[in-house]
Amino acid sequence: MTILDVFKSRIQESKKILITTHEYPDADGIGSEISLCLALKEIGKDAHCVNEEPLLERYNYLDQDSVVLGLTDFQQKHPQFVPDLVIVVDTNTKERVGNHIKSYINQFENLLFIDHHPCRGRNLKTHCIDETAAATGQLVGEMIEHLGIPFTKKIALPIYTAIIIDTSSFRYPTVTGKTHHLIAKLMDTGINPPEAYNGIYGTKRIHHMHLLGRVLSSARTNADESIAWINLSQSDLQHFHSDVEDTHAFINHLLVLNNLKVACMFRDDGKSVKVSLRSTGDVDVGLMATKIGGGGHCHSAATIINKNGKTTEEITQEVIASVQEMINQSA
Repeated sequence: MTILDVFKSRIQESKKILITTHEYPDADGIGSEISLCLALKEIGKDAHCVNEEPLLERYNYLDQDSVVLGLTDFQQKHPQFVPDLVIVVDTNTKERVGNHIKSYINQFENLLFIDHHPCRGRNLKTHCIDETAAATGQLVGEMIEHLGIPFTKKIALPIYTAIIIDTSSFRYPTVTGKTHHLIAKLMDTGINPPEAYNGIYGTKRIHHMHLLGRVLSSARTNADESIAWINLSQSDLQHFHSDVEDTHAFINHLLVLNNLKVACMFRDDGKSVKVSLRSTGDVDVGLMATKIGGGGHCHSAATIINKNGKTTEEITQEVIASVQEMINQSA
């Protein structure tokens, strides 16, 4: 039985379905849950998207029917709702959905994960996890097709956006012909690529360009330029009146560097440092992130390191040394 068959069977057995994703969701998680919810409503399911927090305003254009609610709002509007299936997209552990959502869904036994992240210790036969898929959005698109539900523009745009984000505009090695075949079908609904791209990445103000210039001008590399990194401070964000959400793609500018194997971005969040890692293909940064307390894919991963008295520069140098050691070991 394929994961598509598992998904179809679980959906056919269910009437009331709650869909959620990981805490602080990106467009892959958000787009996947919105499209899946809209599609399930098309076949008469009582489906709802419920996250730890309400949807950020910048993602509202993906949710034209306002199907995503924060848990508090959902419980106020639907106090009697009892799902017979809980679907968690874009993660394969309840530990990442947020403490309140975790407590809420722990009341219900019928749980289904839809994800493409590396999975350890999970019974894959009862879930829909494919580590070879380019994005959770791709899996959701294939599942919607498997149910025989036609794509509308409302359903297609969130999936299209999810795939753009999680493949960094189709640059990762997990992108295949299947990915582009699905993209073609989504575009046939009337999606305009420039509008979709600007919608998720946003049209920027000049101060955003100044921040990007400041960050990139301070980029550093190791001796052979196989590792490159940038640092983003709270003071920079404040000085340039920018939001953290607008900085996620900064690291991708490093991927064009000659000889590069691993790109890193260190974002100072006050008490902790968010470390983002990207690989140009040969080095498994997911394994690297796992060794320093995080996780992710072989080409895109992240972790959060508590400062515990250390400076951001000290953490930066420790991580770079660790990355260098792992590159040396894999050579």
